[in-house]
Amino acid sequence: MTSFHILPLTLALLGSAALAAAPKDTLVIQQAATVTTLDPTAAYDTFSLQVLENVYETLWTYKGASLTQMTPLLASALPTYTDGGRTLTVSLRKGVKFHSGNPMTCADAQYTYRRDLVTNSAESANWFISDSLLGTRDNAKTDKSVTWARIAGAVSCNAQGQLVFKLPKPDPAFMAKMAFAGMGVLDSKWAAKLGEWNGTEATWQVWVGKDVSGSKLSAQPSGTGAYQLLRRDADNILLTAFPSYWGGKAAISNVIMQKVGELAVRQQAFLRGDADLIEAGTRTNVEAQLKGKPGVTVLDNLPSAGAQALFMNNNIKGGAALGSGKLDGKGIPANFFADTDVRRAFAYAFDYDEYMRDVQRGKAVKRTMLLPDTFPGYSKGTKTYSYDPAQAQALFEKARGGEVWKNGFIINANYRTGHIAGQVALELLKRNVEALNPRFRINIIEEPWAEQSKKMQQGLEIMLPMGWGADYADPDNFVYTFYSSEGFFYPTNNWKDADVDRWLVQARATVDPAVRAGLYRQVADRAYQQSPFIVLPAETNIRPVRSNLQGASAAAYNPMRSFGFTGTLWRELSKK
Repeated sequence: MTSFHILPLTLALLGSAALAAAPKDTLVIQQAATVTTLDPTAAYDTFSLQVLENVYETLWTYKGASLTQMTPLLASALPTYTDGGRTLTVSLRKGVKFHSGNPMTCADAQYTYRRDLVTNSAESANWFISDSLLGTRDNAKTDKSVTWARIAGAVSCNAQGQLVFKLPKPDPAFMAKMAFAGMGVLDSKWAAKLGEWNGTEATWQVWVGKDVSGSKLSAQPSGTGAYQLLRRDADNILLTAFPSYWGGKAAISNVIMQKVGELAVRQQAFLRGDADLIEAGTRTNVEAQLKGKPGVTVLDNLPSAGAQALFMNNNIKGGAALGSGKLDGKGIPANFFADTDVRRAFAYAFDYDEYMRDVQRGKAVKRTMLLPDTFPGYSKGTKTYSYDPAQAQALFEKARGGEVWKNGFIINANYRTGHIAGQVALELLKRNVEALNPRFRINIIEEPWAEQSKKMQQGLEIMLPMGWGADYADPDNFVYTFYSSEGFFYPTNNWKDADVDRWLVQARATVDPAVRAGLYRQVADRAYQQSPFIVLPAETNIRPVRSNLQGASAAAYNPMRSFGFTGTLWRELSKK
């Protein structure tokens, strides 16, 4: 790999959390944590991906702030579709070099996506690419139908040097999936030189399902991006602008990322100008400590790419948490939330306006469904619930032939340690529900994530706050995840509707945006009628930046880029 000299000032900046004022050619970022891997094949955390999207590049990416339009990146044009949407042919940009100096060719892209399919470990995001290209989320160890012939047939180069994807069926989300930051094209020659998989049929089985997060490629990455790695230790990462970048050298020459655990320390560094961007905490932290201070610009009312809800498990898998296990005022039966009237009563008992006012400081969007309102397919016309204690009481009185109101219940609701917004949501619900009937009781319990993450997949949680952040900007990533009986959250909530399942399968089978939008509207309307979740209002994002940082603005902000900082790539930034 090409070597570079590090300026003494840059070394000094990298080695200390107490920085001198960040120079004009250097971007300093401070966060509470650091990357786990710099191997794109393995990356599935925001800290790693925000670096990787600047070191590696995908075939295409989001156009500006849009979540629906794509623009070519390493592709010279957006792909052409044939065979009813099952074959995508991609022409690649010429004259692109990796940081190693190797030229990028179709063989590199072919190697990249075959490596995704071969390794496809549980720690990675490759399940959704495998789902598109092979029709299964699993690797060859757990799904014996995955063979080398299927992998090689799914991703190949044709005689014209174009990359060809062959899908078993059309996937309207495929374009968005391929814009995921972990889908950056790898330097296949460099990877083989380091001792990584060589891309051949002879060796592929050795690498099936292998966790490559600690690979040699993670330690010595070689991408085509505007920045390349110079140095990395446990708490610091230093990158420099790649002089041979095909898009022209970036305005900011150096990027320093530091792990600084204490919020107060990060805030002080930011206010002094020692850090240009920081992990700034909650909206309350930003508004109380940073907004209005000299040298600080606050970007507000930014779109969110996540969704939050209070889950109500329709089929609790037993355990002491059920109490008596009966509707006798001493617990609840396992199917307590299978009654639609019960779920709707809880939805009417939640004070959405108070939650938005007190938790989100009035900067929130009340959503109709569990899909970001900026995403295609969002149903604006679907009705929403409002706090209505009279409606809640009427439904509780009706539920289970009047037995709920007569006998009462005890519910154990858990929240993840550190999930303050979820804790407050449960406290608001508890207050309002218990005020309706002295026989109603909700116990709120703090629970470590390591424990909760296992229990929720085993169906043992009764009621809990839970959210989902976008892997890619397609409605399927949310609507299928939350509402399908085959979705990720089904074991946690156990709500099933045959019509919804059918509509979601149909939405996956068409590339017509209007048809998909109509199907998602039907899902949203049915979810309003059935109330499988209490849909929590979504807080709009707020991001502080130093005032001399150019290129970061509300107009340019894309929630799928930079993972919570500027909503832009580093190469689009400069300092005055």
